Amino acid sequence: MDKSSALEYINQMFPNEVSLSGVEPLMQKIQNEIRTVDAGILAAVRQQSNSGTKAKEDLAAATRAVEELMYKIREIKTKAVQSETMVQEICRDIKKLDFAKKHITTTITALHRLTMLVSAVEQLQVMASKRQYREAAAQLEAVNQLCSHFEAYRDIPKIIELREKFKNIKQILKSHVFSDFSSLGTGKETEETNLLQQLSDACLVVDALEPSVREELVNNFCNRELTSYEQIFEGAELAKLDKTERRYAWIKRRMRSNEEIWKIFPSSWHVSYRLCILFCKKTRKQLEDILANLKEKPDVGTLLLALQRTLEFEDELAEKFGGGTQNREIGNEIEEIGKGNNSSSSALDIRKKYEKKLAAHQGGDSEEKDGSKDLAVPGAGFNFRGIVSSCFEPHLTVYVELEEKTLMESLEKLVQEETWDIEDGSQSNVLSSSMQLFLIIKRSLKRCSALTKNQTLYNLLKVFERVLKAYATKLFARLPKGGTGIVAAATGMDGQIKTSDRDERVICYIVNSAEYCHKTAGELAESVSKIIDPQYSDRVDMSEVQDEFSAVITKSLVTLVHGLETKFDMEMAAMTRVPWGSLESVGDQSDRFTCSGRHLWRGVIGSFTSSASILRVQLIYILCNFT
Repeated sequence: MDKSSALEYINQMFPNEVSLSGVEPLMQKIQNEIRTVDAGILAAVRQQSNSGTKAKEDLAAATRAVEELMYKIREIKTKAVQSETMVQEICRDIKKLDFAKKHITTTITALHRLTMLVSAVEQLQVMASKRQYREAAAQLEAVNQLCSHFEAYRDIPKIIELREKFKNIKQILKSHVFSDFSSLGTGKETEETNLLQQLSDACLVVDALEPSVREELVNNFCNRELTSYEQIFEGAELAKLDKTERRYAWIKRRMRSNEEIWKIFPSSWHVSYRLCILFCKKTRKQLEDILANLKEKPDVGTLLLALQRTLEFEDELAEKFGGGTQNREIGNEIEEIGKGNNSSSSALDIRKKYEKKLAAHQGGDSEEKDGSKDLAVPGAGFNFRGIVSSCFEPHLTVYVELEEKTLMESLEKLVQEETWDIEDGSQSNVLSSSMQLFLIIKRSLKRCSALTKNQTLYNLLKVFERVLKAYATKLFARLPKGGTGIVAAATGMDGQIKTSDRDERVICYIVNSAEYCHKTAGELAESVSKIIDPQYSDRVDMSEVQDEFSAVITKSLVTLVHGLETKFDMEMAAMTRVPWGSLESVGDQSDRFTCSGRHLWRGVIGSFTSSASILRVQLIYILCNFT
């Protein structure tokens, strides 16, 4: 407190003299307070002195406790390391014991299986020597399973020895089975009642052996069954085309007579199916040789009969084994020829049909290229249709030649018998010869499509083209010849055409018939393209035939117009003698010309079946008169 503050405090406590009487009491009070403060300070100093000593003692105790704790920690850490080492040693010992147990277990199991394998191989050897096929089949399965456990020990001498022994036993079983099956079909099965059961059990052994054993056994059996067939039908007496039907009768009789015996084979082997495939291949080879060795062209009737019987046999096999499908819509396609537009089926349906045909055809080809596929499961894509009959295809030219000769003769007969008039009650103004010709063509197409749909059908289509072109030529030849006048100058025709009313009707009928033939030829090509083999479908074309009939139509209309023009010659000449200069007025009609012209045009137009023909003849007449 500074001096001024002390003075102020004193002046405040003793403001006047009277108040000085209280100085003593105040001094006494201040001294008491000083003594109290001194006593408190002294007590505090003493207490502080005592606290410092205790703090030092506490600090020393804490230091000692820390040192003791660190010692214990180090001791615990040392013990932990020792414990960890001990645990690792214990675990190492446990792992060793575990591995030892595992190896002992594996060894015991392997030894047990080895004992079983040795015992099974010895038992199998006894069964093989005694021909106990049913027991041997089950034992084979057991030995195969046991051998699979020793794949990792293939190089061990004992395993090599057992495998070699097992291989020899299987070879013995195979030779026994093949030997027993060699007696099948010799008649011993009827003498020995137990033989069939023994062979049935032998099939179980074959299934337990490698798949190649089964294939070899079935092939040997099929070849042995067909040995007598080859010997019989390679002889001079039956190696003829007219004996083809007897081949199929032989195999069907053979299958019927041995049906009960062949039941010994498991159904999964499909022995009958494979036998028929091999029979078809051998038959095709023999028929190819017969056809190739013919010194003269084969008789058409004999050839077609053999082909028909072959197709019937292929159909029977296809229905029996479910291989391949026949297009049953062929007859419907052919019947639609000449009955109007045949485009009701969608493009998608046609494409699906072609894809099915192509798949069947490719399936048959692939079977020929890969012999192993012949042993496929029935119905899995193999097509019996065509497997034998395809060998006839290169030799059917004589059939096509006969069809062409028959069609040409029919055409000549139809043209000779043609009245060039329309029958009473006819629904169309078309010559009967044109409709009859297409009926004959449809019958010919039906006959051929029932036999083949490959090159021969395509060759027959070419015959149809030549026949239709010949008919177009005959229609053209029936038209009146010659001509002069405006139309002759425009068309380059020489001479003069004079047509009677009958001639005009005939020309109209020729136009109608040519239009009918043009349309029906297109329908014929469309129908053939649907039933013929896909590799030929793109080559089916009747455009040249249609062009021929289009030319007949054009020539007929030109001839008709020219004939009509000739009938107007007298009227035209009379018109040139009219004194046109002296006429007071000119009209647009002539009574003489109009009446005769109207009569002629009505007669002509009434004979046409197509409005297009009417327009074309009118257009030709106009163009010719303006040329």
